[in-house]
Amino acid sequence: MGRSTRLLLAGSLAVLLLCGFSFNRTPLRDRWSGEELKLLASMQLDALPPAPADASNRFERSPAAAALGRKLFHDARLSANGQVSCATCHAADRQFQDGVPVGKGVGTGTRRSMPIIATTHSPWKFWDGRKDSLWSQALGPLEDGAEHATTRVHVSRLVRQHHRDEYEAVFGRLPDMAAWPADAGPLGTPEQRRAWATLPASVQAEVNRVFANVGKAIAAYERSVSYGASRFDRYVQATLAGDAQGQQLLSPAEVRGLRAFIGPGQCATCHNGPLFTDQHFHNTGVPQRDPGRPDLGRAGAIAALSRDEFNCFGPHSDADKTRGCEELRFLVDEADPALKGAFKTPSLRNVALRPPYMHAGQLPSLQAVVAHYVASPAATVGHSELAREGHVHVERQPIRLSEAQLRDLVSFLEALSGPVIDPLR
Repeated sequence: MGRSTRLLLAGSLAVLLLCGFSFNRTPLRDRWSGEELKLLASMQLDALPPAPADASNRFERSPAAAALGRKLFHDARLSANGQVSCATCHAADRQFQDGVPVGKGVGTGTRRSMPIIATTHSPWKFWDGRKDSLWSQALGPLEDGAEHATTRVHVSRLVRQHHRDEYEAVFGRLPDMAAWPADAGPLGTPEQRRAWATLPASVQAEVNRVFANVGKAIAAYERSVSYGASRFDRYVQATLAGDAQGQQLLSPAEVRGLRAFIGPGQCATCHNGPLFTDQHFHNTGVPQRDPGRPDLGRAGAIAALSRDEFNCFGPHSDADKTRGCEELRFLVDEADPALKGAFKTPSLRNVALRPPYMHAGQLPSLQAVVAHYVASPAATVGHSELAREGHVHVERQPIRLSEAQLRDLVSFLEALSGPVIDPLR
């Protein structure tokens, strides 16, 4: 079949769908315009491309690294009190998050734990994007005083004691640690920092290599965790195929909510694509959890990202620094006013299964989230991108939804729930 013939058939199919034609001779219940069908097709999970390769981690596709990473992910010994693992805040049976407003590890954090599902598709990790790879992201909580509160030397010793064979099968021989202090790290307690400072640079480099490899193994595991199809995905497939029966997968209220989502609700402006996120940072006027200590979001993260020894330009990155690391190379200046108070757009897949919402769990329900966007309050830090009634906005209009549309929109969001696929579970 020639290209011209295929194009003719595709055009004919679009015309038939626009006319409400169903191939099982039952009229389609829901009619969509050509532009709407194109948008819906772009949002189904089948449209998600393979995850981009992370050149900074040459072990990311290693099954042995992923198997080791899963064990490390669940190993609570990698914490100061022996009770906190990655899975504490990213539990597999809770959508790889914890269901509380702010993370609780050894101490209490200041932000919501983000699900780690499909995060390999995002160039930036965490709400503020302060990490540029999954493996570097995995290292951050280990040394954070409110999360694992452990040190690089402690982690390295635990790997040698409990995971030596698996580690060496992937990364090669572990260094001799006989002369190392029991506990030391550059971000620990004053005593741990003093012990770190006494180590020769060559030993610090050995410690950092083991520590970085722990992150790379955990990243190899996290990369394997993905979303499965939701009722929304099956509805879109049915609609594109002219399957009238398949359109019953969404209720009329959910379909009305979908129309509000891509229409007057303006949700698809940022929540687009197969993961329902543009992977960018936005200030939407979300209230501060602690007004006395305002969170600057992305603007407060760029300096730390640039000087991070575990970023793509760092000595433990496997990337070609002369040509790779493009995201980091073209990093937006922290002085950009649009970044002040901006946070990453989260995926909406399975969103109904993981309240509370926003970067610090400020809003308890989806109803509250939708109401927030309609109210469009002024930002307490920076400037909100949302339009407000009575204010001129060059790019957007105020979100105007009736009470019925608000309910429908929430119903649609609940239709985005699907299984979580963890092949190593």
